[in-house]
Amino acid sequence: MRTHGAVLAAAALALALFPLVGGKFGVDFVAKIMIFAVFALSLELLVGQVGLVCFGQAAFFGIAAYATVLLTPKGAPASLLWLLPAAVSMSALYALFMGSLSIRTRGVYFIMVTLAFSQMAYYVVHDTPLGGGTDGIYLDYVPTIFPGSTALLDLGRPLPFYYFALATLAAVFAFLAVLLRSRFGRALAGIRVNEQRMRAAGFSTYAYKLSAFVISGAVAGLAGFLFAMKDGFVNPELMGWHLSGTVLMMIILGGLGHLQGAVLGAFAFSLLEEFFKSQAIFGEFSKHWSLGVGVAIITCVALLPRGLAGIRFARAPRLDPQMNADERR
Repeated sequence: MRTHGAVLAAAALALALFPLVGGKFGVDFVAKIMIFAVFALSLELLVGQVGLVCFGQAAFFGIAAYATVLLTPKGAPASLLWLLPAAVSMSALYALFMGSLSIRTRGVYFIMVTLAFSQMAYYVVHDTPLGGGTDGIYLDYVPTIFPGSTALLDLGRPLPFYYFALATLAAVFAFLAVLLRSRFGRALAGIRVNEQRMRAAGFSTYAYKLSAFVISGAVAGLAGFLFAMKDGFVNPELMGWHLSGTVLMMIILGGLGHLQGAVLGAFAFSLLEEFFKSQAIFGEFSKHWSLGVGVAIITCVALLPRGLAGIRFARAPRLDPQMNADERR
């Protein structure tokens, strides 16, 4: 446990110090990865901890991103203090609506129902003027905190946004870690292992799963809010089914059942994607980067069935203190 905590602290420190050596591109790239790490954590709560394979996660991500742009006034930046809760609440409400119906199904039916709800949201912004159609819409002003005439937190600049994204990732990770160690989290683990037995023990499994679904949607919405602030532009592709599939691959690559696996998977997938897109390394083959990423993921899954988080370093055997000198030799 101490080693695990030390590794997490070292990783957080490394991310905090990265802007000192990362350069402009590196800071922007890692900030994007941290946003997707938050997104991956939201799906890990459902897939890894509850056993619900959701293909509608992109809907929550995109709804919050669109809400961020649509709720921002045209003439001035909005306050982060009300825009952030408003955007996340939109995703949570849609998750409540989607979950209340889809959780009544199981297996492949649950996957298809969540996919259908996600596509509904996709076509609302794709085929109506609300979301600008296929062209998308731009964020004119990045939300900030301004108690007076001077901005207290200017997220339009790269470094403040980077550290805000890092703080959000750390907060979400800590929140989910505490949640999963609580009675609520233990109940979710029991539902994943044997839902029928949990129901026989008196647990309202529907309520527990719906609560987890809403929390997951809210966390995904938080990632969507960060994404809209970073890029300043949103389009219907943020709600496409392929994005749900991408984040699912991230948590599989990192290792299901581990919060750190979701973060590792987001970093590993993004780095693999950037690696195979490099023209300096692969030349013309970089146009087919998705093929390289796919082969790499299949190889990783085949060699590491428990994902990156399942890697364990071999430990030297400990000597029994009661062994005599001859036995030790």
